[in-house]
Amino acid sequence: MTELLQEAFEEASKLPQEEQDAMAQWILAELASERKWDEAFASSSDILAQLADAALEDYEQGRTTPIEPDKL
Repeated sequence: MTELLQEAFEEASKLPQEEQDAMAQWILAELASERKWDEAFASSSDILAQLADAALEDYEQGRTTPIEPDKL
């Protein structure tokens, strides 16, 4: 455990039990969310590569239209 994380947990341990539980639930939910995103991106890399290849081919074949951000 890093020193900063240790310090954060020490400070959190000074909070009332209800607030500690709320913080723990938030941390666990954030970690679970990060795992889900990591899994989603890991399994989508082939699909994203295929989409990128298709987009580049469309561009190279002149089948795209430039976007003008000022006109959006």
